[in-house]
Amino acid sequence: MAVHTPGPVRVAALGAGRIGANHAEIVARRVPGAELRAIADPVPGAAERLADELGVDVVSTDISATLRRDDIDAVVIAAPARSHTDLVVEAAEAGKNIFVEKPMAVTLQDADRAIAAAESAGVVLQVGFNRRFAPGFAAARAAVDQGRIGTPQLLRSLTRDPGPFGGDPDRTPPWTIFLETLIHDFDTLCFLNPGAAPIRVHAMADALIRPDARNSGFLDTAVVTIAFEGGALATAEASFSALYGYDVRGEVFGSAGMITAGSAASTDMVLYAADGMSVDTARRDTDLLRSAYIGEFTSFVDAIRSNTAAVVGGHDARVALSIALAAIRSVETGAPVDLADIDVVGAR
Repeated sequence: MAVHTPGPVRVAALGAGRIGANHAEIVARRVPGAELRAIADPVPGAAERLADELGVDVVSTDISATLRRDDIDAVVIAAPARSHTDLVVEAAEAGKNIFVEKPMAVTLQDADRAIAAAESAGVVLQVGFNRRFAPGFAAARAAVDQGRIGTPQLLRSLTRDPGPFGGDPDRTPPWTIFLETLIHDFDTLCFLNPGAAPIRVHAMADALIRPDARNSGFLDTAVVTIAFEGGALATAEASFSALYGYDVRGEVFGSAGMITAGSAASTDMVLYAADGMSVDTARRDTDLLRSAYIGEFTSFVDAIRSNTAAVVGGHDARVALSIALAAIRSVETGAPVDLADIDVVGAR
C-alpha cells in the first residue's frame, strides 16, 4: 500500500450529480481526517454549484487533469456506472487511493482490470457497498461471526426504491435492476454468509410497473435465488416503486436462531393518533442509510491513514458482479446458472 504522509487525506470528488453531491458533502463535513480539496464534473457548472455550497476552491470539467494534481491523495468516483472501470484504472496509475461507487465494473474483464491496476499501484480500492456499514447490518454480521444463530441456512435481502416510479426507462441502461440495484443485495448476502461462496443463481424479472417498457429491455421487478457452498439458500428481491418509501432489509435464519436488519422506517419513532399508528419513511437512500454512507467514507480514510486494505474491496465487488451477470443470463435463458460458468472468484 502507498504510505500516507501526516495530515488530512486530500480528496477529489469525481462527479457532482445526486450521489456525487451526497458523497462530497459527507467527505467535506462528516469524516475526521479528510479534506475535500477538489470537485470535477464534465457537465459545465455542475462542479461549481457544488463547490460553492461546500466551500471548495478547486473545480474543473477535466477529470483527467484533476487526477494528475499533486495535492490530491484520494478520489471518490461517482460518475456514470459504465465509466467506473476506466476511472479506477486512471486514478490508480496516477497513484491515487480510490473509492468507487458500485458497480466497480459491468464485465468481469473490467473488474479484473480495475483490481490489477489498484494492486499494481499499491493504492487503497474501496467499493461503495454501504450496507456493510449500516449499524443493523454490521451487528447482524457480528452475530453470525459469533455463532449466535448457528449455521446460516436461509438468507434474504431486499431493495425497494420509493414510488411511484419516476425514472425514464429510455435513459436507463439494460439490466440496471441487477447491475446497479440488486448488486447491493448480492454483496449483502455474501457479507452475511461469510466463508461460503455462491455457486448457483436462478433469476426472474419483469416490467410490472412500466409494462410498456418491457420490449426496450427495462425491467423493474426481480427475484433472484442464490445457492451457496454448504447448502445455504438466499433470496434477493427488488422493486422500483414502493409507494411507502425507500425499503432496505436483510434476514439470516440459522440452525440456532434468526436475525433481521434494516427497515423502511427512517427513525424508531411511532406516531399514535386518531387515525391509527404511523412511522416516517425515507424517500431517498441517502436519507435512510445516512449513517452507513458516513461509515463507509470514515473506513476509507482510515484505511488510507493506516496503510491497510479496504474493508470492502475489488474482489468483493467482483463476486457481487458475478452474481449479477449470472442473474442476467438466467433471465435470458430461463434456467439456473452455475457461477463457475461466469468465472467467479470466491468471496472473501
